[in-house]
Amino acid sequence: MDEEKKVKKPILNYINVFRGLAILLILAGHTMQMGNPGTWGNCISKEIWAGGTVLFVFIAGFLFEYLSYKFEYKNYLSKKWTNVILPYIVTAIPGIILCFTLPTIYGNPFYEYNKFAQIGVFLTTGRVHNVPAWFIPMIVIFFLFSALLLKAEKKGILYKLLPFALLITFIYPRHDIEPYMVADLGFWQKYAAYLFYVLHGFIHFFSSYVGGMYLAANIDKVDKMYKYRNWLLWGTIIVSAIDIILAHNYGISNGSVSKTIFTVWALVMLKHYNDFFDRHPKINKFMDICAKYSFGLFFIHWYFVFLFNDLTEIPPVVINLPFHAASLVVITRYLFVFISSFVVLWGAKKLLKALGQENTRKFIGV
Repeated sequence: MDEEKKVKKPILNYINVFRGLAILLILAGHTMQMGNPGTWGNCISKEIWAGGTVLFVFIAGFLFEYLSYKFEYKNYLSKKWTNVILPYIVTAIPGIILCFTLPTIYGNPFYEYNKFAQIGVFLTTGRVHNVPAWFIPMIVIFFLFSALLLKAEKKGILYKLLPFALLITFIYPRHDIEPYMVADLGFWQKYAAYLFYVLHGFIHFFSSYVGGMYLAANIDKVDKMYKYRNWLLWGTIIVSAIDIILAHNYGISNGSVSKTIFTVWALVMLKHYNDFFDRHPKINKFMDICAKYSFGLFFIHWYFVFLFNDLTEIPPVVINLPFHAASLVVITRYLFVFISSFVVLWGAKKLLKALGQENTRKFIGV
């Protein structure tokens, strides 16, 4: 083992805080959108809160590169199986039950087919049984290509592809997929549509992952970019405004563009003000808890979004309400989802430990 591999790299607190910020934004994207479709209010709320996936994928790429000094392919995949895929399967159980028992209310376009076939679809696409969980099949593609990514990096190829990957992200927006869109298709056509959704996500977010790798490998550039912090912030604001106008006037939207710039700005600021969190232990503790619970929160929060919406009969995007009333609803929903998800994860962690399971992460992601 060479000298580099003997030295364990320190935990980067600003990246830990960034993870906490990312999961808070993702929860906001799923709970705080409001306004009738196509209205200024809807376009603005969507632009502000949606797109947190960019941050999540960027951080995944950053940490992959940062820890690549100890990379060994089989061991890496084994850890991902234990820490990501296993809890994904375990936390899929409530969603699968809902798909079987409330297929029309929960939104299961495969309800008429064999249940084992449905489970296969759910786990390999993520989108049906737990809407945000499409992220897991997508990130698994990155896991499988991890050795190839590092080889391309060492050969000086990977980062030369980054401008092209960014161009694809900017001109190839994410598309949506809902049960009604595939209602008239057969099983394999529906399955192919959902698989394409996952593959599309991989292509769209490839720049975010590689961008995270690039800045981790060139961490000195982050410090140098601090002098451009205002340019990055104004770039985020201007691009967001353009996206809002395009969404309102032409129905064209790509929130990943502004979130990509925001991600770089946030990294620059968090790294520069890293000692702020040392001086404010309560804030640091809260963000640390959010970071540690981030995967668990990601895995189960959609169930509480569904529960809140079903009990209150409020749609995912709050419509037909005055601004002050809609704001109260989305804030209430956000707090309900965050607190409920956290309490359930905390309780499940305590229970698993009481049953002798020290590695609770492989069950619930925490």
